[in-house]
Amino acid sequence: MLTIDSVYRAHNVLKGVARHTAVIPAPKLCEGAELYLKTENLQVTGSFKVRGAYYKMTRLTDEEKQRGVIACSAGNHAQGVALAAQKNGIKSVICLPDGAPISKVEATKSYGAEVCLVEGVYDDAYKKALALRDEKGYTFIHPFDDEDVIAGQGTIALELIEQLPELEAVIVPIGGGGLISGIAYTLKTLMPRVKVYGVEAAGASSMQNALQKGGVAELASISTIADGIAVKKPGSLTYELCKKYVDKVVTVTDDEISAAILALMEKHKLVTEGAGAVAVAAAMFGKLDLKGKKVVCLLSGGNIDVTILSRVIRRGLLMSGRNCQLTIELMDKPGQLKDVSRIIAELGGNVTHVEHERERGGTDINGCYLRIGLETRNFEHLEQIKKALSDFGFKLL
Repeated sequence: MLTIDSVYRAHNVLKGVARHTAVIPAPKLCEGAELYLKTENLQVTGSFKVRGAYYKMTRLTDEEKQRGVIACSAGNHAQGVALAAQKNGIKSVICLPDGAPISKVEATKSYGAEVCLVEGVYDDAYKKALALRDEKGYTFIHPFDDEDVIAGQGTIALELIEQLPELEAVIVPIGGGGLISGIAYTLKTLMPRVKVYGVEAAGASSMQNALQKGGVAELASISTIADGIAVKKPGSLTYELCKKYVDKVVTVTDDEISAAILALMEKHKLVTEGAGAVAVAAAMFGKLDLKGKKVVCLLSGGNIDVTILSRVIRRGLLMSGRNCQLTIELMDKPGQLKDVSRIIAELGGNVTHVEHERERGGTDINGCYLRIGLETRNFEHLEQIKKALSDFGFKLL
C-alpha cells in the first residue's frame, strides 16, 4: 500500500542521488497569480523520473536485481531507470517507441542501458517490454502504475512543503499519472487545503477521459508534441489516486505548449520539453482560476529534442502574436509597397519577408496580392498595425 511513510523513506533514499530542485518566482507568466516554478527540468537526467525509478530499484530483492530490469518509456523514465540500474550494478533493458527523440535514446544508452526501439507509441513499447519480461525473466519497472515509483515522485511534494509552506495550489503534468498521484497523495495527506490540478495535452487526454467516463479506457489514437505525456491509457492505480486526490484536470493545445516553452526560455532562461511546459501553458492561457493564489507550476522535464526546437519556437511566436503573415489586396501601381512599409515601420513592426503576386483568380485586372511576414511585440501590437493599414485604405484578407 502507498503510505506517507513510504514517501518519507523514498525522500531519505534519494538524498545524494536526486537534486533538491529550486523553486523560483515567475511573476510575468500569469497575471493575477503569485506563480512559482519547480525546476525538475534541472533534475539529474533532466527529469523527475529518476526519483521513482531509483527508489523502486532499491526496493528490489537480490534475486530480482540479479535477473536484471526492463522498462518502457517515451524517454525520461528510460533515463531514470538506466541511471538507477547503473548506480546499483544492475543490467537494464529499455523499450522505447521508435519516434522517441534521438537525444533521449542516446542519453539512455549513455547510462549503460540496452535499448530496444519499438514501432508505435509508448503503449506499444509497454507491450513489448512485458513480452521480453516474460521471455527473459527480467523485473519490470513500471513508469507510473507502481506504488514505489509513485512514492518516489511524491518526494517532490515534501520539497514543496518545505520550500513554500504557504502554497495554495500546484499544477502538475499528467501522462500515465504517476507524478501527479505521488504529489497529490502527499499534499492532500499533509496539507489537504492545497489544490492539486492536472494538465494533459489535448491530443493525449487519457486521464481526463478516464475520469469523465468513470473508469480506465484506452484512447484510439494520440497526437502531441509533448511526447513525455503521450499515453493512450493511464494506470489503474494512478486513476484511483487521481479520482480521490486531484481537484481538476484540464488540457492544453500544442500551440499553447509551444508558447509556454518559448515564454520559459525568454523570461526565465529555462529549457523545457513539451511535457515539462504544460503546467505553465495552463496558467498562461487561463485554464484554471488562479487569481490571488500562491501557485507552483511543475516543470517536469527539460529533455527537448533540439531538432524540433526551432519548429516549437516558431509555433510559440505565432501563438503569442510575435510572428504573423498578412495578406493585402493592392492596386498594382507605384508607391503601394512604400506606403505599406512606412506604416509598419512607423508602428515598430519588422518585415521579415515579402511576396508579391499579380496573377490570381478573382482579383481586379489591375489588382495584386502582397503577403508580408511580420515580427511584432504581441497581439495588441499586431492589431494596431492591421488597423493602421485598413485606415489608410488597404484591404486585408
